[in-house]
Amino acid sequence: MDRRSFLKTSALGGTAAAATTLAAPAYATGKRTLTMVTAWGRGLAGVFDAAQYAADSINAMSDGELTVDIKAAGELVGALEVFDAVTAGQADMYHAADYYFVNQHPGYAYFTAVPFGMTAQELVNWYYHGEGMALHDELGEIFGLKSFIAGNTGAQAGGWFSKEINGPEDFQGLKFRMPGLGGKALGKLGASVATIAGSEVYQALASGAIDGTEWIGPWADEKAGFQEITKFYYTAGFHEPGAALSLATNREVFDSLTPAQQKIIEMASAATHQWNLAQFLNNNGAALQRLQAGGVKTLEFPDSVWDAMGVAAKETMDEFMDDELFAKIRASVEESMAASSGWLVKSEGVYRAQRDRVMG
Repeated sequence: MDRRSFLKTSALGGTAAAATTLAAPAYATGKRTLTMVTAWGRGLAGVFDAAQYAADSINAMSDGELTVDIKAAGELVGALEVFDAVTAGQADMYHAADYYFVNQHPGYAYFTAVPFGMTAQELVNWYYHGEGMALHDELGEIFGLKSFIAGNTGAQAGGWFSKEINGPEDFQGLKFRMPGLGGKALGKLGASVATIAGSEVYQALASGAIDGTEWIGPWADEKAGFQEITKFYYTAGFHEPGAALSLATNREVFDSLTPAQQKIIEMASAATHQWNLAQFLNNNGAALQRLQAGGVKTLEFPDSVWDAMGVAAKETMDEFMDDELFAKIRASVEESMAASSGWLVKSEGVYRAQRDRVMG
């Protein structure tokens, strides 16, 4: 009797076949609608665009098997409530900046941006060819999430101020909107720091509830209208040198999808990251020219401010080193950043400086 016949007829073969059947994952079948809650007001330049692009990509690539029903901030839950909504199963997925959730775990900051951290290019180097994606997954497992980066603003501006900043002492008592660990670092310089949802920032600045704000960069900031309130704009910031956005799916929901559907979400997220980064960088230059033509004064922080920010940033990061996963993520980021930066500075960095010198 050959082996296949034996497995068909023997009790052992029947048991083995049954075990194989039972071990097969049970995927949900039929067309499904996934509710995506976002941290963004509907139409908020760049960031809501990223959420919409990810949703549209999932819809198209799944050929109708998946339909993502996208909800702007406030339509189902508040902007800063999306994390809890998805972990609780109230919604299927969220699109947000993960550093909004540092109170859940400080490690989430690294999947958006940390002060004096990675540029957008350094981030994707780490995420796709280092430990970044695996660490994002390890962090998400704690909260029942399957997460991917899905958008990037590029380097963000230092922000809008009601007065010029001439030294670190000018932050004393300043009411300023800045989320994440950058905000915690700014607080060490004496600022009163607030985390305010993007759709609410204009009103807070206009009413005087805050004295200044960072948002994203020239294009998104112009769309938000901050130039109508103040004309002091610092174009380089320490806090978000390459800020990623994230798409996170409830892990039970994700595990119920077929492998093909899971891969669609992963690939849609990756495509969104690059598309969104290009969107911001493509629009920022022209927007900056318009802002300047409209009377906005573009400024740079003095070295004394950068130095003070650097000290504050390091102190902030060091405070979380008792958390084993935070320390693991930080070490991985800094190792990857050092490896990437060495070549980028000596190749692209030198080229850009020489191009600007030679070509004007």
